[in-house]
Amino acid sequence: MSITPTRRALLAAGAALPALSLLQPASAQSRRILVLASNQDIPNFDPHVATGYSSSWLLRNTYDSLVGVTGNPPKPEPRLARSWDISEDGRTYTFHLDPAARFHDGTPATAEAVRYSFERILRLNRGNVWMIQNIVVPGGIEAVDDHTVRFRLATPFVPFLSVLPWIWVVNPKQVEANKGEDDGQTWLRSNIAGSGPFAVRRAEAGNLYELERVADGWRKEGGGNLTGAIWKITRETATQRLMVQRGEAQVALDLTSEDMDTLKGRPGVDLVIEPEYRTFQIKMNTRHGPLADANLRRAVSCAFNYQAMLDVAGYADLMTGPLPPTIQGFDKSLAPWRMDLEKAKSFLAKSATPSGNIKLAVTHVAGLEQQRRWALILLDSLRPLGIELEIRTATWPDLVASCRSPETLADFFPVYQTANYGDPDNLAFAGFHSSRNGNWQNPVYNNPEVDRLIEQARAEQDPAKRDALYARFQQTVMEDACDIFGVLEKRKLAMRNTVRNFRFTPVASNAPELFPLSL
Repeated sequence: MSITPTRRALLAAGAALPALSLLQPASAQSRRILVLASNQDIPNFDPHVATGYSSSWLLRNTYDSLVGVTGNPPKPEPRLARSWDISEDGRTYTFHLDPAARFHDGTPATAEAVRYSFERILRLNRGNVWMIQNIVVPGGIEAVDDHTVRFRLATPFVPFLSVLPWIWVVNPKQVEANKGEDDGQTWLRSNIAGSGPFAVRRAEAGNLYELERVADGWRKEGGGNLTGAIWKITRETATQRLMVQRGEAQVALDLTSEDMDTLKGRPGVDLVIEPEYRTFQIKMNTRHGPLADANLRRAVSCAFNYQAMLDVAGYADLMTGPLPPTIQGFDKSLAPWRMDLEKAKSFLAKSATPSGNIKLAVTHVAGLEQQRRWALILLDSLRPLGIELEIRTATWPDLVASCRSPETLADFFPVYQTANYGDPDNLAFAGFHSSRNGNWQNPVYNNPEVDRLIEQARAEQDPAKRDALYARFQQTVMEDACDIFGVLEKRKLAMRNTVRNFRFTPVASNAPELFPLSL
């Protein structure tokens, strides 16, 4: 595949990116472009609004955060902050910034830029703000001097360092110059105000996004030789597989187990099959339509053919509840929902539709063969209850949009959730806290008792007490039967053996960091 770079207006916005003037053209002989095949578009460039693995990939390569994450198990490492200090009570964090850090326009990345960025995401109350909501509060961040920033947390928060890689720092100078009436959201939707090692060179919505290394970037140590990368949107996993097989792409991100098996032994192809905290569940619309009835949800949970799902999944294990069994706080005594038609019919008899005779709908990501097969398993599972199922497809941005209200969400919403940090708070808060309603991680589920347990657990520093809180959280969620808890898939990546310096990290591994890679 030959892709010729052009300086096309970002998202047809009609204006060239300011960062383009900082990018130096590379000769055809010296260009080293990594092509990644993905089925997911990048709907928004605003680092304080956008979510999803495609956006995370773009943002972690064009912006910087206070700390990064690397290794297996994952550990925080310096980024804008060279070092940090933590008070004994776990409420005060002081970060010492790298004085070399610069934004793409040459402006220093200072403590004031950090303060401004955290205050902005708190104001917008969107994107990854859930990671720090009610933990970092307005007025709780102090720019002590240009290179020192201090956070006074509202409450102790055990995974604070672990969430910081996903709160990116913007250039206040550029955002304020383009603030408009929406705090810069319109401008940042299609522009970059970052300090990361790459900048956007080309963006074609629905087709591809090209990044190019920033000339003379401030990070020097540990960098690879990539001059750029292309995020190529490829809906069909079989096409992704063929692209890697033929050398048209260096990385494929969404392959099925069958694709991986097909690639085994292929010359020039390396396979990565690693466990991570990646769940797949089918969320139910608990606030609109027939599934607002808890007994109907329990009936569905007992009717579903979990073994058939596992057979399709390949490299995976069945979920036994909302948390993976390898993570802190997992309740080993938890009784999972499993297929039991007699039990399903008894729950159905207690519901508002005791004889079935209803039609429900599931919407999954177009082109994801795995999800299509699981939807068919759901269809077959519901038939004994007298329930019909309509199977629909949509693009990822359209699915995200459907999550904004209970009325627009389908009855069933299948979703992968990959933990950004290796702590139970990630999957618990993102997937089940009501503050996430309207977002794809938790479109509608709302239980005040679950909220209370999650909030207490994320602040509890005593490990035993924290485990007890998470046990009660899991039991309550299971009783609600708000999701069909499906499978824990292993991460499956295929890449050409020309890719150097790739290190697997079990968080956000489908949004790889480009800086250390070489071809």
